[in-house]
Amino acid sequence: MSPSARTALDLKLQGYLQARSMVLAATRQVRILSRQARYKERIALIRTIPGVGEITALLFVTEVGDVNRFKSFDALCDYVGLVPNTHSTGDKEKVSGLTRRANHQLREKLIEVSWTAVRTDPALTMPYNNYCKRMKKNNAIIRIAKKMLNRIRYVMKNECPYVIAVVK
Repeated sequence: MSPSARTALDLKLQGYLQARSMVLAATRQVRILSRQARYKERIALIRTIPGVGEITALLFVTEVGDVNRFKSFDALCDYVGLVPNTHSTGDKEKVSGLTRRANHQLREKLIEVSWTAVRTDPALTMPYNNYCKRMKKNNAIIRIAKKMLNRIRYVMKNECPYVIAVVK
């Protein structure tokens, strides 16, 4: 290996190690924050939902705050960005994909959590499989993410733990 190639590789490796240590330090701080009395109880409730971990629960608690500030579930979906993008002119209306107006962190985490929940919660596995029969998997997971958001809303609103449903 030439000296210049070795120098370039060493610099890239050093950059990677620095970035990794910064992510680990930030994660430690987030975990410390999640254990504060202000958030601890609500995070514990949200973590009863399959697929939701400590960092995801803290993200929902801090970004959404009081779930009662949203008049309806549709208003919460608008905030998170789980609504279709629409373009309308006169009599024509075009619907395409998800809206750009969203809390992107929440939406991405919610979709990520949904992939895990589909594997662990039978009440979500069944509708996911039904959706997959008539649409692409990525579109089906968006529908499951909306169901997950509704579960998170229920847990936050009623302050009771989620119970994994058994499909009969």
